Amino acid sequence: MKVTFMGAGSTVFAKNVLGDTLLTPALADDLEIALYDIDKTRLDESYIVIDMLNKKYNNGKATINTYLGVENRKDALRNAKFVINAIQVGGYDPCTIIDFEIPKKYGLRQTIADTLGIGGIFRGLRTIYVMKDFAKDMEEVCPDALFLNYTNPMAILSGYMQRYTGVNTVGLCHSVQVCSESLLNTLGVRDKFEVGSELIAGINHMAWLLDIRDKNGNDIYPELKRLAKIKNETEKHHNMIRLEYIDKFGYYCTESSEHNAEYNAFYIKSKYPELIDRYNIPLDEYPRRCIEQINNWKKQKDELLNGGDIQHTRSREYASRIMEAVMTNTPYKIGGNVLNNGLIDNLPKEACVEVPCLVDGYGVHPTHVGALPVQCAAMNMTNINPQLLTIEAARTGKKEHIYQAAMLDPHTGSELSIDEIIKMCDELYDAHIKAGFPVL
Repeated sequence: MKVTFMGAGSTVFAKNVLGDTLLTPALADDLEIALYDIDKTRLDESYIVIDMLNKKYNNGKATINTYLGVENRKDALRNAKFVINAIQVGGYDPCTIIDFEIPKKYGLRQTIADTLGIGGIFRGLRTIYVMKDFAKDMEEVCPDALFLNYTNPMAILSGYMQRYTGVNTVGLCHSVQVCSESLLNTLGVRDKFEVGSELIAGINHMAWLLDIRDKNGNDIYPELKRLAKIKNETEKHHNMIRLEYIDKFGYYCTESSEHNAEYNAFYIKSKYPELIDRYNIPLDEYPRRCIEQINNWKKQKDELLNGGDIQHTRSREYASRIMEAVMTNTPYKIGGNVLNNGLIDNLPKEACVEVPCLVDGYGVHPTHVGALPVQCAAMNMTNINPQLLTIEAARTGKKEHIYQAAMLDPHTGSELSIDEIIKMCDELYDAHIKAGFPVL
């Protein structure tokens, strides 16, 4: 079985996902790993880490090969059974800096900018520009492979691949499997309640915890809602926006408050700067994380390359469990990002939605959820609109769809005039071209 990892220079994430694979007996015995990247230094570093894991946990039985650069991409993909996508086009420098600093000149502040907002739109466009070529290669050299997309913006990238390529694609996030746990932890009641069942559906980073019950089938949402309201009224903490969602919209959502702070028109407002402190919103959080991750990896790399011991336990990432389910025909449930096509009745069929999916030897099977609560569907639609227009810009190459995506983005549209939005988009477009990362 061949597994190709695109963006293998994401060493820490490659370690988690491929480490999980090496710890899974049903996958590890006859395993070929293809590591692909365009950065030789990072690719070589990842090879060292994965090779160490293979020797320690799999007696060196897996074959590991590296493939550098576009000219070797087809060979990396050839005959792959699974392709894992974790690329970050443009990296921290220059593209993340561009995504934050140019909007800041216009008074538009962001927290993460990898999923929605003006940063998410341009991240999506420059990434689709690259993934179009991935798709062409896969259709030629591994047409039956399952493409496991971890790269953000999840709904934009997965939606494009699902609608406009022949690649069998499912989008995977980390937030679904820890959603209920994060709520219980925030409220300090993890020891009080043992979750027996939950239902989560919506869109990536804004899927809704629609139902949550304990081991005996008792609905514990009413008590959690009561505690959430008390906590937000009496304490400043890191998860205030999601708890306010419970109070104002009736349901908790999957992704963190720092992400959701920029997915709407409510919290980051130049007219009301006091909201930043009130809701404990970490502006410019993603650039800080990038710098911290770069420094942490340098330290970890030095330790590993100087005789340090490598450790890994199987994580909660879906990838290895999906591969295991397919290869053994043992059903496994995930939260997957798939094309809607009637799965959620009150969202558009062409939207990429996040719903429960069953995985087995025949692949990924999404489940029908029905209609979301009206207010939850309405919140999702404010995000789906710019997602669909970003995909349309990538499909048609028409710059006006970039403007429209930005105009309909709830945070951007609430802060800037149409003239400012167009001027900012033009500046971002030109900056990407100048940096060597075209978006159309």
